[in-house]
Amino acid sequence: MYVNKHHVLWPTVSFIGLVAASHVYAQQDSSTGTAISAADESQPMVVTATRSKSEAGQTPQKVTVISREQIEQQMAISSDPGQVLSNLIPSYSPSRQKLSNAGETFRGRDAAFLVDGVPQSNPLRDSSRDSYTIDLSMVERIEVIHGASAEHGLGATGGLINFVTRRAEGGGISQHAGVSLTTDDDFESDGFGHKLDYRISGQQGDWDFVAAATRQERGVFYDGNDDIVGIAYPGELQNSESYDLFGKLGYWIDDNQNVELSLNHFDLEESNDYVPKPGDRDAGVPTTAIKGTRDGEPGFNEVTTARLSYAHADWFGNEVDAQVYHQRFRARFATTPYFPYLDSAGDTQYDQTRNESDKVGAKFTINRDGLLGDRLVLTAGLDILRDETRQMLVETGRTYVPESQFDNIAPFLQGEFELAKPLTLHAGVRHEHAELEVDTYQSIDRDNVTQDNVTVEGGKPSFDETLFNAGLVYQATDWAQLYANYSEGFGMPDVGRVLRGISTPGQNVDDLLQLQPIVTDNREVGARFDWDRYGLEISYYQSNADFGQRLTEENGTWVGNREKTEIQGVEITGDMQVTDNHDLSLSYTHAEGESDQDGDGRVETELTGINIAPDTLKLGWSATWNDKVSTRLQSRYYFDRSVDDPKLDFDGYGLVDASLTYRLPAGRMSVGVENVTDEDYLTYYSQSARVSDEYYFTGRGRTLTLGYQLDF
Repeated sequence: MYVNKHHVLWPTVSFIGLVAASHVYAQQDSSTGTAISAADESQPMVVTATRSKSEAGQTPQKVTVISREQIEQQMAISSDPGQVLSNLIPSYSPSRQKLSNAGETFRGRDAAFLVDGVPQSNPLRDSSRDSYTIDLSMVERIEVIHGASAEHGLGATGGLINFVTRRAEGGGISQHAGVSLTTDDDFESDGFGHKLDYRISGQQGDWDFVAAATRQERGVFYDGNDDIVGIAYPGELQNSESYDLFGKLGYWIDDNQNVELSLNHFDLEESNDYVPKPGDRDAGVPTTAIKGTRDGEPGFNEVTTARLSYAHADWFGNEVDAQVYHQRFRARFATTPYFPYLDSAGDTQYDQTRNESDKVGAKFTINRDGLLGDRLVLTAGLDILRDETRQMLVETGRTYVPESQFDNIAPFLQGEFELAKPLTLHAGVRHEHAELEVDTYQSIDRDNVTQDNVTVEGGKPSFDETLFNAGLVYQATDWAQLYANYSEGFGMPDVGRVLRGISTPGQNVDDLLQLQPIVTDNREVGARFDWDRYGLEISYYQSNADFGQRLTEENGTWVGNREKTEIQGVEITGDMQVTDNHDLSLSYTHAEGESDQDGDGRVETELTGINIAPDTLKLGWSATWNDKVSTRLQSRYYFDRSVDDPKLDFDGYGLVDASLTYRLPAGRMSVGVENVTDEDYLTYYSQSARVSDEYYFTGRGRTLTLGYQLDF
């Protein structure tokens, strides 16, 4: 059987952390987990993801703002965006450590990923790679709205994660250069990786600009037992290389008006030097990889996003923001034991798939404050989106998911009204009109060489949903705040999974019940406490969908089952600023959920790891020892979990990371250690999401990263 060889360390580690945490509940930017110095208190953080630009700590639902400093602390340890998000966002699933983030849920549901407000998710055929569209070196901060939200349209049934990109720094031209080297703790040559990044920014008269580039090569990953981590067909980070090109150009028309053009191109391609070696789940033997060349072409992720925005701070007393955007998304997946075809010699070969998605859209927002004696703030806007998506077979050119066009238009109105001095009402309404157009097509038999499945008649179904939100914020005392919130989120099921899986003749797209939208309602109550250097936030939420989506594996592919689902959970975040130079942080999350699998209207079956995260405890300590040395020590423990299917029970594990930064006469050097104790563990996804010998992966073992950064 597979044994976590360092579990014996965890009672001690957890006990020490809990003793420290019992004294900690620090003043913080409500949900960031980062302490705020007295100098910062006069400048509250504005959360652009809320559309009404609410201040952090004044919203009726939980909001997390991840600062650039926090991002850099995490990147000194790991450059995996999924790992960074999992480390810093309560109720976000443990990272899969793969290019595919399928199974990385937020409060048990999907998160909508945005870059400067531009949606990264593909609503029609989810490639599960929407958190891998930009390098974190280009990101200034990450804004997170917890729970269902319709503020940016479809997709945020579990929450919203907005990457805010870097802006030009003042004071003329400034430059940044960095390099990092990564290796396993045995310094195996094939485990080496490196990253280079460069950035230049500046202001000249009415113009400002940012230009940046990164290039990264990743070696293979080794686990705590010094074996190579298994290769995943849906997409790999290990043994890959990527680059990111980012540019932003702004022009100030006058003191109130600004026009900005930004462009980001991200490209990650897997190498083809290793092949999977399936494990034996029943015997506790994990999947690994050996030298070899996989069939077909390497997988890749290629995303280009362009955005043009206009802002006016005082248009007849209103604040106006407008943007138009375009995104081109291409993703190729590895060859799998499906989609057989005959080559020119008459031999059976196997094909691979490629997702192609192009979206164009626009967002318009207008804010007006100072109404009704300075008690009312109103925000109105309109969002427009067109997404065209298809999934092709690379070698044979056959269509796996037919070309589908999704049109969405949504006006909204949001208000913030001070009912009485300590009590504020937040409320809004958004109307979604969505239309899907699919031509008549023939579905593919994944296991047949010579014939396809059935002909499906095309259609043009449309949906209308009106979504509401309402919340209260009550400032009980100078140090205590209570809030309550009801919000609804709107999302599409994975249309591609539905369309490609049809095998019954006589089907019509207009009549497919599975294409109905997912509407999730989120109820939340919470409290924030601020005692000078101590802070604490506690929230309880319920997330229900009468016609939700639960993923299950059927014959090697994921199928979206439309079922009633109910999820509830608790999030606790605390922080203590022990001194001006030492911060301690704590978060604990608990979630449970059930679905209605027998269709009787009652939920009775526990959700598994593909849908919901385990209970999690995270502890952190950031310290600045002097003007040269700073450190970060963090740990997280995922508690074991049992479900109705014992094959998907989860045996918990704990991980510890550490980093040290030393400021040199020129620049700064950092040393990061991921998985300090070299824990040998099977990932949460591998244990609890699917029963498979091919997807039975261990996590990354002790990994060292040496970095150097220079600003000039």
